[in-house]
Amino acid sequence: MESVSILLLLCFLLVQALAGASGVVIGLRRRRDATQRRFGGGADRVACDIFTGSWVRDDTYPLYQSLNCPVIDAQFNCQLYGRPDSDYLRYRWRPAGCELPRFDGLDFLRRMRGKTVMFVGDSLGRNQWQSLICMLGAASPLSPTQFIRGDPLSAYKFLDYGVSISFYRAPYLVDVGVVEGRRILMLNYISGNGNAWRTADVLCFNSGHWWDYMGDGGGYYMDMDRLVAFQKAMNTWANWVDINLDTSKTKVFFQSISPTHYNPMEWNSSTTKNCFGEIAPISGSIYLGSYPDQMPILKGVIKAMRSPTYLLDITTLSQLRKDCHPSIYSGDLNPEQRANPDRSADCSHWCLPGLPDTWNQLFYTALFF
Repeated sequence: MESVSILLLLCFLLVQALAGASGVVIGLRRRRDATQRRFGGGADRVACDIFTGSWVRDDTYPLYQSLNCPVIDAQFNCQLYGRPDSDYLRYRWRPAGCELPRFDGLDFLRRMRGKTVMFVGDSLGRNQWQSLICMLGAASPLSPTQFIRGDPLSAYKFLDYGVSISFYRAPYLVDVGVVEGRRILMLNYISGNGNAWRTADVLCFNSGHWWDYMGDGGGYYMDMDRLVAFQKAMNTWANWVDINLDTSKTKVFFQSISPTHYNPMEWNSSTTKNCFGEIAPISGSIYLGSYPDQMPILKGVIKAMRSPTYLLDITTLSQLRKDCHPSIYSGDLNPEQRANPDRSADCSHWCLPGLPDTWNQLFYTALFF
């Protein structure tokens, strides 16, 4: 009987050892593909794909009010510009296999004390940048702040913590040049822009919208395939990161492609012509529309990088939020445009408060958990 007990104990210890070794391998692999996090403590830690799940009603949301956050651009300030409904603010993202940590702005500021978070990219990056400022401001309403608005670099500083939340406007990440009076994309070059990026402790990049006239290694093309151009530019960006950043000191993220909602057939609607009038998310976790063509390219580029780069994969969960766009409730539209939602509705950016707050909850989770 005693020998049986010893044998069982040895088997148990062997299983535990194998599980521990497996956990190390899985952790390293998942850091590379950047789709899963581990929650809990000790033996209770479980893996979770935080980007697969569904939206659930939660009346403790939103995390802030637009009137209390003066940095929100008119383009994103839907409540201020007359949006009549507010239920779209009261949804929380729930991954299929776990619960996300609730965003804690004070915890974020304490962990990032003395550091800089920089968003680099286009107006979708600006959307996320302003969201994070609002979320942190709501958690520390008495903390003195400083806002420096510039072009291409703007910074919002929480002075008690020495934390800077910055945005660097670089819609294409690669350089933009001028040839014969026309602006072109220099797909093989990142020069002056990158000097500012090197100073950040956390970088979150994004890109996705392209001009018609592009440059590649000295040649200029009116009709270059957009996906070929995207891949060239992303390879240029990836090489820049690999060569110029010390990722033991700088954490690198890339926000995946933010979707648009201009085609109601993608959510099986016959009553609307775009996102105008949509007031609730799509239920479940499946979106009927197509997956952005840029995504396989982006995933392939990140997978091939030497530098650990986390893909903040917000694409599918954002596709489910046809209700979160400014539509006609944007300060950038005049009365005539607001009266014609079929032509004027903005179904590519996002209201604040709104969906980018969830992007930042996922960003917070990926940074610290």
